[in-house]
Amino acid sequence: MSPLEFLLHELRRRRVSAGLTQTALGERLHFSDTHVSAVETGSKPLKPDYLRAVDAELGAGGLLVEMWEELVRDGTAPAWFRDWLEIERRALALRWFETAYVPGLLQTEAYARATLAGERLTPHEVDQLVAARLDRQAILTRERPPMIIAVLDQAVIERGAEEARPMMAEQLARIVACAQLPNVQLQVVPTRAGMYPGYGGPFTLADLPENRRAGHADNQLAARIVDGADEIATLVGRWERIRGYALPVDQSLELIKKVATSWS
Repeated sequence: MSPLEFLLHELRRRRVSAGLTQTALGERLHFSDTHVSAVETGSKPLKPDYLRAVDAELGAGGLLVEMWEELVRDGTAPAWFRDWLEIERRALALRWFETAYVPGLLQTEAYARATLAGERLTPHEVDQLVAARLDRQAILTRERPPMIIAVLDQAVIERGAEEARPMMAEQLARIVACAQLPNVQLQVVPTRAGMYPGYGGPFTLADLPENRRAGHADNQLAARIVDGADEIATLVGRWERIRGYALPVDQSLELIKKVATSWS
């Protein structure tokens, strides 16, 4: 039994122990009985907001949420990425540079699913990864959120298939909405910038408590966390050079809005 299957089994067991049918539980949570059934059978992804509601209604004392966070949410991620997720949660600031994809913290559900297309994953694994990615976004609006500074190559907002127009329109609307948050700042490196240091690939820098820093660098074959002083200094230097090619915040937002209209 996988961690997700175990959690779904526990949801069913606790509901039955509480003497509730799927219909009764759904009425209390303001979800349909078909939704409750679909979640318990695994045909519908288990989302954190639903799980928190079930946990509270069944008096689990946070256990179900804890099981999700410790066993399921990061369960399909490789060990190095689970370490990065912990860094991400503790970060005071995240500086994120992307050349191909919208940063995960800003993705819509449809876009997140599209990024997993073509991977050798089961539908359950896709659901689990998407739910985990969306759950990470809670740090954007928590009580003391980190500062998020994202620099995107213009290709990120322009690349997409014709059949993906609604998805891209929704995704760019999400980016614009996130840009309104006081702790989120977005910039775009325009195509006219030509060759620039960002061609080396995407990376993220995290500012941590006690004046510590960590970085996450990615490529086609591997990704890793870096925390050595020399490597961090290299990434910081590259970050500063890349930002020098980016449009100011207000011009970047105008460009994103303009490209959004081309997808609608």
